[in-house]
Amino acid sequence: MAQTSTVELTELRPERRDAALYLTAQLKLELGPAVEDALVKGLAVHFVAEAEVLRDRWYWYDRKVGAATRYYRLAFQPLTRRWRLNVSNEPISGTGLAGSISQNFETLPEALDVIRRQSGWKVADMADLDVEARQYMTYRFRLDMSQLPRPFQIAAGNQTEWTLSVARQMRLTADMVR
Repeated sequence: MAQTSTVELTELRPERRDAALYLTAQLKLELGPAVEDALVKGLAVHFVAEAEVLRDRWYWYDRKVGAATRYYRLAFQPLTRRWRLNVSNEPISGTGLAGSISQNFETLPEALDVIRRQSGWKVADMADLDVEARQYMTYRFRLDMSQLPRPFQIAAGNQTEWTLSVARQMRLTADMVR
């Protein structure tokens, strides 16, 4: 049986501290052989994690109260035989790594562990949250296919190994926003 890429959200927890709402997320992320092979051959893979806090409105679209996005760029460095992970709050392009934090790892699982654990992530200020309103948080994590080279986008579009995404929505209780 061929092993495929999988992503599963095992924990999603909002926390209130320092007059802000923070997010902690834990993923079960496994890359399949096709994705790992592309990484080893020098292709950088990009992931995007997005969180939003929205307030219910009956008369229009729900109002966005707070949002945060993290971008991850994972690449193998063949000369040093190390894995490089860039993390940024802005989209990471091939040349624009200036606004990102970079870290090197000896093995792929070590680099993936950083992506799997997302904690201390400020999503909204408590002043923007309304105690009386119904509010919820959405979380999305995906492999960003738009950052792959065009031939890979076309070829990978039909392969399930390249379609990594997970999303979850959770209602915020009154205790979380007081």
